[in-house]
Order: sequence, then structure tokens, then C-alpha cells
Amino acid sequence: MKRKHLLIVYHSKTGKNGLMAKAVLEGANHPDIDVDVTFREAMEAGIEDLLEADGIIFGTPENFGYMSGALKDFFDRTFYEVEGQVDGKPYCMLVGAGNDGTGALTAIRRICNGYNFKEVQPPIVVVGDLEDQQLQTCRELGMAMAAGLEAGIF
Repeated sequence: MKRKHLLIVYHSKTGKNGLMAKAVLEGANHPDIDVDVTFREAMEAGIEDLLEADGIIFGTPENFGYMSGALKDFFDRTFYEVEGQVDGKPYCMLVGAGNDGTGALTAIRRICNGYNFKEVQPPIVVVGDLEDQQLQTCRELGMAMAAGLEAGIF
């Protein structure tokens, strides 16, 4: 059986989302879970990463009530190129928010509906400063996505 592949695509300007994404990566790389993980900043991720992935975690700051321009650029660069080739791929999200994260979540969900992705985990939204418990929640999200892919749940 082919090993499953998890893609983590994120953007971070201040470092908060970078820490959240790295915690997700730690969880996904748990020694008891056997999946391949690709970890990319949004401006570096591309079509091949998306096509290879069996599941995706998107991370973004909330900028002006929306996702970051870098994550939007990733979607802009990949959407038509992978259309019809990524249907049903599971995804989830994490947002470092200054407000409530609603605008970023809504925008990502709308775009992911266009890809025909399937949201499989509740999003993590961190408003304000990042605390240890929230990093643990990010680790758990990475672990749950990786374990779900490995087990064939997603």
C-alpha cells in the first residue's frame, strides 16, 4: 500500500503562524504515525505538492479580515492547474487572528469548495497571543490529520 502524504502550507509574517505550523508538523511527524509530510511556506508550495498530497493543512494569519496574500497567491497559482485532479482531498485550517478569524475561514472554505476539497477537522483559530495549550492543540491537529490519512479515515 502506498504511504499517505500530508501537505502543510502556511504563511507567517510575525512568526505566530510559523510556530503554529511547526507544532502541526511536530504532531504529524509523531513516531507512531507512518506518513510522509511536506512542509511549505505558501509562496514556495506549488502544483506538484498539491497533486502529491493525500491531505492538506492550510495555515494563515488573518489580514484585514481575510487570509494572507501569500496563501491566496498559492490558491491562485494552483486552482486551474489542478482542477478535477484533487477532488475529495481532506483539509483543515489554522488561523492566527487579530479579530475572530471568521473572514479568513470563510474565504478559505469558499476556495476549497471550488477545489472540491473536504473539510475533515474543526479549524484552530488563535486570537491574540499564542499560548502553550494552543500549540499543543496544533500538535494534536497535525497528529489527527496524519493518523486519519494513515488509517484511511479521510
